[in-house]
Amino acid sequence: MIILISDANILIDMEEGDLLDALFELPYQFTVPDLLYFDELETHHADLLDKGLVIGELSSTTMRYAIKLIERVRGPSRNDCFALALAKQEICPLLTGDRALKKVANEEGLEVHGTLWVVEAMVEHQIISVETARRAYYQMRDNGRRLPWDIAFAQLARLVQ
Repeated sequence: MIILISDANILIDMEEGDLLDALFELPYQFTVPDLLYFDELETHHADLLDKGLVIGELSSTTMRYAIKLIERVRGPSRNDCFALALAKQEICPLLTGDRALKKVANEEGLEVHGTLWVVEAMVEHQIISVETARRAYYQMRDNGRRLPWDIAFAQLARLVQ
């Protein structure tokens, strides 16, 4: 099974679009760093573990790398840097909707995907319909999520063809 390391941003997008259950139907293992989970998700999103979210642990070497990354970069949060470091440790893609984190991850040589990629995967795996994806995007937008909406809706038009 392909492991995908996620930041909190992607999980929040999925929650706002009412797509969390669909997310965990994808043939991937979704993992977050333990530090991110306990700092940002545990209190209000403990049910993510029941849905299938996996908590990953940074090795001591990776923790040192993450701390140096936190000191070196501007933009990504501390927890974002932990997610990037875990993706590098596990040699797997990083899921993020954060531009600054995406930029740093690309500079670090990581494969990076965002919410649009996840939603497209749900449609392609026939977990949700294009219409469900459209409703989810409207919900995300109405709830203040920041995505490239023109690209998102163009993606849906392409998927209908």
